[in-house]
Amino acid sequence: MKILPILFLLVLSNSSIEAQNKKKERTKEFYFSWGYNKEWYTPSSVKISQPNLGNDYSFVGIKGHDHPGWDEALFKVPISIPQYNYRFGLFVNKKKGIAFEINFDHTKYIFADQAARIKGTLNNRPIDSTVNFSAANGFHYYLNNGANFLLFNIVKRWQWYATKDGNIKIDLLGKAGIGPVIPHVENSFFGQSNQPGFQLGGWNIGVETAIRTTFFKYIFLEYSNKLDYARYSNLKVYQGTAKHAFGTYEMIASLGATFPVGSR
Repeated sequence: MKILPILFLLVLSNSSIEAQNKKKERTKEFYFSWGYNKEWYTPSSVKISQPNLGNDYSFVGIKGHDHPGWDEALFKVPISIPQYNYRFGLFVNKKKGIAFEINFDHTKYIFADQAARIKGTLNNRPIDSTVNFSAANGFHYYLNNGANFLLFNIVKRWQWYATKDGNIKIDLLGKAGIGPVIPHVENSFFGQSNQPGFQLGGWNIGVETAIRTTFFKYIFLEYSNKLDYARYSNLKVYQGTAKHAFGTYEMIASLGATFPVGSR
């Protein structure tokens, strides 16, 4: 009969330990990641305004492409040369899976080597023609040191799968945000080049879905698909400015780490 009180005490003791462990769990979770990306862009138009030169024209229906870099010499150049991305996030409510995130994509946009329709006013005269848009002909338009999308995201996480010991966990994430674009602007039109440099160049808005696999509770791999719309304005060109807007589809692969933080 003495065994019953002992079992009862053991059950109470175990329940107390479990309760203490639950209380000790931290309420928040911080994470960061680094990865690389690949982009595809929608057709778009670049509008050029050069009042002092009598120019107000657009390159219509142009095609842009990216320059991944990681497919050429990933381990032979600094890690920030190819198209990279980073994320910093904080789950402010782990139970509900709600986080805030700083989301940066170093993307590259290149408009070159194509027959481009030009329409508007050139040298104070109407124009609707086609030009050979190439460096050899005095034309280039590069956001090649970065079209650079910065977003401030709200994140929602759904747990999909986890092993009993918690050493492997698969989560689905949804993200949405808005923020500035910080392009590096380099261009030449009709042989007249700008002074290349970085600038605040407009805004962008994006949505992203991701699958995150976490190993041993701290290290994760993440694969993402992202849609972004960027609208650039007041981009510096020779004696004037340019406007440009386009949509982007991205695929992103990242390696990151996550840590519990906050009060217990």
